Amino acid sequence: MLFSSNFNIPKERTAAPSGGSSFWSLAFSRFLSRYCTKNDLLFVGVAQSSCGGLYKLLKMHYNIKRVYVKTAIFGQGDIMIKHLSGDHETVEYDEKKYVMFYDNYDNEAYPVHWHDAVELIMPLKNEYIVNVAGRDYHIPENDVLVIPPCELHSMPAVKGRRLIFQCDNSVLGDVPALEPIMRGLSAPLIISSSYDREIHLIAKKAMLDIMPLYSSRSELADVKIYMKVIELFMALRELQLRRQKVMMDCPDDKIDEYSEKFGTVLKYIDNNYMYDISLEQLAAVAGYSKYHFSRIFKQYNSMSYLQYINARRTKAAESLLLDPDIPITEVAMRAGFKSLTTFNRVFKEIKHCTPTDFKKLYEVR
Repeated sequence: MLFSSNFNIPKERTAAPSGGSSFWSLAFSRFLSRYCTKNDLLFVGVAQSSCGGLYKLLKMHYNIKRVYVKTAIFGQGDIMIKHLSGDHETVEYDEKKYVMFYDNYDNEAYPVHWHDAVELIMPLKNEYIVNVAGRDYHIPENDVLVIPPCELHSMPAVKGRRLIFQCDNSVLGDVPALEPIMRGLSAPLIISSSYDREIHLIAKKAMLDIMPLYSSRSELADVKIYMKVIELFMALRELQLRRQKVMMDCPDDKIDEYSEKFGTVLKYIDNNYMYDISLEQLAAVAGYSKYHFSRIFKQYNSMSYLQYINARRTKAAESLLLDPDIPITEVAMRAGFKSLTTFNRVFKEIKHCTPTDFKKLYEVR
């Protein structure tokens, strides 16, 4: 396990915290002594399952707030948490790869963290629990949890085995042609047979197929992996649209019309969220009266146009809050909020914390 820190640790701090076991004494003595000799890079010869505990003790007893962690999955040779700084995990993909895949037997709690990657988790043995944005998701064996990027999440210690997949969100999110399917990843989702049998089979097969592809040396391996991920997300979005059609109770040609019209409207919002956007403007973009537009938009998107605008502005604010040089007031203005009061209220409704708390939690120290 590799730890590196930008904080200077005095050489006299070579004793483990009082009350620690002989294991921790050995771990800390190795950690601190090797830090002094290797400066920024140090190797500690402890098991992967001790990663979370050692990380917490370092923060508590040595006041180290920035710890980067690399750990090998026990018996697998993959890397679980590559870089954890505060609560922010930087997913460092292997050389020439844009995905990470873990066959994970770890029985250790992972602290609250977030990353820019889309994450899929499928337990193979025993149920697994993931807390996302304060809500516990209990994942039965062979079901798949989808965690959208930038969601604060943690995992308690659970015995068993699970497959964990992460992929570079920029590969998916920055491609305009994929925007329609990425809209379906607005919230965490457990894909089970009760959710939809066909989608569940696609998700399970995708995870099992990705495993050998990840270890393959083929130059097309990543391409094939992304094709399976896109196939899954496309199937999810198609299911969402089918269910919307049932709820709206209208013919196919009308659904196609709404799809085209609201696709244009959503792009307009994405390009203009930082400015004032009125109902009249959006209705004009769609070519509907404002009353018809407001009603149909909510039916089609499962949220009002104001909720969508606020969600888009909040997403923009997330990125701005990570910049320590931008004051929160400026973040609010640049994200399109008219006042700091409105920004605080809307942000807390969506992210379940204030912008100030978010900045502290997500800040890369």
